[in-house]
Amino acid sequence: MLIFRLFSVIILVFVNGCASSPEKPSAQEEVLEPVKIAEAQEKTQPSEVKTAIDPDVMYMLMAAELAGQRGQYGVALEGYMEAAKRVKDPRFAERAAKIAMYMKNGNKTDEAVSLWLKQDPKNSTARKIAALSALRTGNKQAAVDHLNAALKIDPAGFEKTALELANVLENDGKSVFFYEVLDALALKNPDQAVVYFVQSLLAMEMKDNALAEKKVQQALNIQPDWEKALIFQAQIAVFSGDLTRAKNLLRDASVKYPENDKLKKLLAQVLIKATEYEAAGEVYQGIVLANPKDAESQIALALVYLQLDRDGKAEEIFKQLLDQPEWQNQASFYLGKIEEKRGHTQKALAWFDKVSEEPLVFESAVSAVSLLVKDKRFDEADTRLSLLSSRFPKQKLRIILMQAGMYGQQEQYEKAFKLLTDALTEYPEQRDLLYTRALTAERLDRLEVLESDLKKILDKYPDDAEALNALGYSLLDKADRYADAEKYLQQALKLQPNEAVIMDSFGWLQFKLGRPEQALGYLERSYAKQQESEIAAHLAEVLWVLGRKDEARKIFNKAIKKAPEDEYLLEFQKRILSGEE
Repeated sequence: MLIFRLFSVIILVFVNGCASSPEKPSAQEEVLEPVKIAEAQEKTQPSEVKTAIDPDVMYMLMAAELAGQRGQYGVALEGYMEAAKRVKDPRFAERAAKIAMYMKNGNKTDEAVSLWLKQDPKNSTARKIAALSALRTGNKQAAVDHLNAALKIDPAGFEKTALELANVLENDGKSVFFYEVLDALALKNPDQAVVYFVQSLLAMEMKDNALAEKKVQQALNIQPDWEKALIFQAQIAVFSGDLTRAKNLLRDASVKYPENDKLKKLLAQVLIKATEYEAAGEVYQGIVLANPKDAESQIALALVYLQLDRDGKAEEIFKQLLDQPEWQNQASFYLGKIEEKRGHTQKALAWFDKVSEEPLVFESAVSAVSLLVKDKRFDEADTRLSLLSSRFPKQKLRIILMQAGMYGQQEQYEKAFKLLTDALTEYPEQRDLLYTRALTAERLDRLEVLESDLKKILDKYPDDAEALNALGYSLLDKADRYADAEKYLQQALKLQPNEAVIMDSFGWLQFKLGRPEQALGYLERSYAKQQESEIAAHLAEVLWVLGRKDEARKIFNKAIKKAPEDEYLLEFQKRILSGEE
């Protein structure tokens, strides 16, 4: 789903300078460009700027510039400050202000900006710096005055200015104060929608959805057709979990502004989030019909078709997009997924191998390996994995986990255990490595390692429901550990009450505790959500014990047809059913 960024990531050059330490400048820090002293700047400077500079001032400026180039920022600052006082040229005051901000010298910044504004009172950058300084120091009146001046100077650019300030102040923990300053600014400018809109963004940052809704509505009362505010109002509803309101807002806006595709696309995304795929598909169909060249919407429509199991329609769209170079990789990837779904391994591999660029090149390679492992073509999968290690060094952990999974498929548990143990020497607290080694340790009957690894995860992530479930379930083979198992499984169930595997574990615990009737409820709900072999075996055994043997056989027979080699089903057959035959 499209997520509306609360604050712009574009930061002014002067703000970049604030974030860095002058002692160790990096390539990303502000570059202090030399002021071209002899060059007149008639278009940007007031007419009264002096073009003839006293030799003493000229020397002072040259010394300041050299000092700046050598990293002697204190000397450079003093030079530019003195020049700014002697010569009525706002460029020198600007230079002094930026150096002072770079050095995080608040007093000097204020002094330089004050001089800069006296010489060029309509300079928007000077106002931004002055406003930021006032906001950081908590000077509410000064902040309001500078923001008010900035709004008068450049009403169209005020939104960008406010968002830039908000981005910096968020990091400073000053969002609430900025909101209060904007409240005072709104009293001076009650007809400026942008002030209320920025307040709405800040309210979301403060996690006050109701206030955010109130402020964005105030903005829309003034400017009803403001696209950005309309979209954000709908997204507030999404963030609040009110998908119905989000849908209604976006439908109304789409009817009111039928040419606005952004509103329609967001509506489709909200419909997808609400799992209303048919409705989402209809919205995308309308967009594509009106604009056949909108490839992004074509991709989205094809993905909706895949969700609806209309693979043929999706395939048609993806094949049409193969003619467009910028979409070839995505189209090839999903065509591979379609062939994989059909069970056409070679065709799927051929499509995956056509993907050669980001963002899907690694995912395609992984899909190809997974497909080979599924077909038990382990040598080919191993060869491809080895190539992935050199091609994608940043994906090292994921490749290790895939390798371990492949060893597990071949029941080479010792090999998998060693691979994971070696990896943990480099990444000793990596959660997925610990979890995978714990599951592998269970296969090797090294339960002390299993428990130790899962507890390490829980020490760092106490609400990790997956680890809680795995640890609790692993203890069900020990009658003297049922109390511990129940503690872990209850916590997991509380965190994720509708997760099938957790319901299965908790139901199996109830059965172990001699409560088959209670077990049945959990296992039936689990099986209804996920008809997985182990869950089927558990449910069948509980039904058997309760005397509902025909139902147990029916569930078993259905499961064994789908997974004839599943160890849990075969164990149930040997232990329970064989005695009846």
